[in-house]
Amino acid sequence: MADEEADAPGTATAPQVIGQGCVQRFDPEALGEEDGTEFEGAEALWQRFQREQQRSDK
Repeated sequence: MADEEADAPGTATAPQVIGQGCVQRFDPEALGEEDGTEFEGAEALWQRFQREQQRSDK
């Protein structure tokens, strides 16, 4: 039954967390590709955002 629940559309489970309160975060060792932790375009997106911020500040 657990396998059926995991494959059911529209269901998700959060990865394991470490810490408590304000310092609670996902456990990096428990994260993997299936968790969507990779974002290849993150650096390019951040650089574009920074350039746009600099332009709007002028």
